[in-house]
Amino acid sequence: MTGVVILLYMINYADKAVFGIIAQPLARELGLTASQIGMVGSLFFLLFTLGGFTSGLLSRWLGLRWALLALAVIWSASVLPVVVAGTLAALIASRMLLGFAEGPSSALMHTSVYSWHAPAKRGFPSALLLSAISIAKIIFAPVLTWVTISHGWRATLITTAVLGLVWCAVWLATWSDGPYAGGKHGSTESTTTESVRWASIIRTPTFVFGALLFMAYYALQTVILTWLPSYFELGLGFTAQQAGSLFGIPSLVALVYMLTASRLSDRMITRGATVRKARSVLAAGGVLVCAAILLFVPYIDSPLLVVALISLAYGIASAAAPLLNTAVSVICPQHQLAGTLGVYMAIMAVGGLIAPWLAGVIVDHAATPAAGFALVFQILGAAAGVFAVLAMLFMQPDRDRVRLLGAAESRSQA
Repeated sequence: MTGVVILLYMINYADKAVFGIIAQPLARELGLTASQIGMVGSLFFLLFTLGGFTSGLLSRWLGLRWALLALAVIWSASVLPVVVAGTLAALIASRMLLGFAEGPSSALMHTSVYSWHAPAKRGFPSALLLSAISIAKIIFAPVLTWVTISHGWRATLITTAVLGLVWCAVWLATWSDGPYAGGKHGSTESTTTESVRWASIIRTPTFVFGALLFMAYYALQTVILTWLPSYFELGLGFTAQQAGSLFGIPSLVALVYMLTASRLSDRMITRGATVRKARSVLAAGGVLVCAAILLFVPYIDSPLLVVALISLAYGIASAAAPLLNTAVSVICPQHQLAGTLGVYMAIMAVGGLIAPWLAGVIVDHAATPAAGFALVFQILGAAAGVFAVLAMLFMQPDRDRVRLLGAAESRSQA
């Protein structure tokens, strides 16, 4: 069951990544500037943010099975406007529709996977799910780059649409909710049947500083998603095919590190470590290392060394996603998990709303594309470092869980 959701996450990320892959041929055909490309990327994440707030409603109204099926169908249909019309307006409409439909999907996919795994053992399954991001770039990026070069950007979009429809058939044939769905049974960490006030969940230090740190990491992720092939081609002098192939290197590093760190985190939990140490501190520490590396990117002259450093920084920071998700998942009851993760990921997506557009503006006004992109990564590193320190200081999942669930039980008894 986890594997079926991982496959959907791969397709989900391919739909996001395809814009970065087709950005340059699309820009040449439609006459787009870097700022316009960044604007389209940011508009995608604006609707992505808004869509994230609907995850709780979709889970309650449709259930996980039908909600994810409907979203996958919309993803496939979203490519039609730009494929048919081939204008900037159609491109904006296409990406905004895709963004709104993808907004609630991550929370619903995590809730689906978590329904098959006990709370104390969710770090590794969460990393497996998010490893789909790396696998998608490693597998799909070179293939979609080849399709773009050989058959044009329209063929690439149609390919992603077909992948989505094929997954729908697999999903209908295989999926059922797991034993931990809706708090059926499991540990008392997050499976109480009493509801917690939404405002109380959102105000906890774990939620607030976890969302801020994830927002900083997600800003880096979306810039890499939108701009990294262009940076490799325009800033570092690689060919289009080389840039598409190099796009997978950061993902390979992220895949290895994320799975290793999540296994370590789960092992720490089983050996008695607090959720704060095993999830929050480990996540924030990785982002802090990433920040330190990115601050030095502008001072590196070797293109290959720049690729290596960005890959290392992104890879080490990648463990933040599954670890922060599992940290937040323990503070709320299971039946409120989809809604909690939906709001949490919608706030996180604000980083994606701002960063691609800001990167485009900086590149447009820089002396050279290479200088512009280097400055972008330096700014992202500084922001990530600040939020990593705050998360290490203030995230307290263990304390917040006890306080929230204790208050809910007291209110129920009263």
